[in-house]
Amino acid sequence: MIVVSDTSALSNLALVGHLWLLEALYQNVIIPDVVASELAAASNPTIPAILQLNWIQAQLLTNSELADQLQQERGLDAGEANAIALAFELQADDLLIDERLGRQEAIRLGLSIIGILGVLLVAKQRSLIPQVQPVMDALINQAGFRVSPQLYQRILAFAQEL
Repeated sequence: MIVVSDTSALSNLALVGHLWLLEALYQNVIIPDVVASELAAASNPTIPAILQLNWIQAQLLTNSELADQLQQERGLDAGEANAIALAFELQADDLLIDERLGRQEAIRLGLSIIGILGVLLVAKQRSLIPQVQPVMDALINQAGFRVSPQLYQRILAFAQEL
């Protein structure tokens, strides 16, 4: 299975101590070199440490045309644009991305996407975590992850935690 991630999915899960879920679910996660640079430049030491994990693999884009186009014409940041372009190039099974505009562009390109909350739901289904709510609360309170009240309730309903 080929899984590509942008910066925020990795950094947010790392900040709440649940990055291990990605290894448990996917074995390997590929990131574009731009995302590796963003992780390396983060001020919180938990985030650059992600690059030391042997199951996170940085990879160069062979054609940066799509990434450039996504940045210039669609207004995506470099990490999102490069993650989408790499997922497209590798014909990835999943792209880990949470930002709304990035998700819209990935879907427009025919990519299969999953966000952090989707990862939590799958992790609960596979009995990797007992509950989604405590991790979701930690993401909101510790990592500054934004979840609308409506989405929060929908995730709890999917997780059967209401």
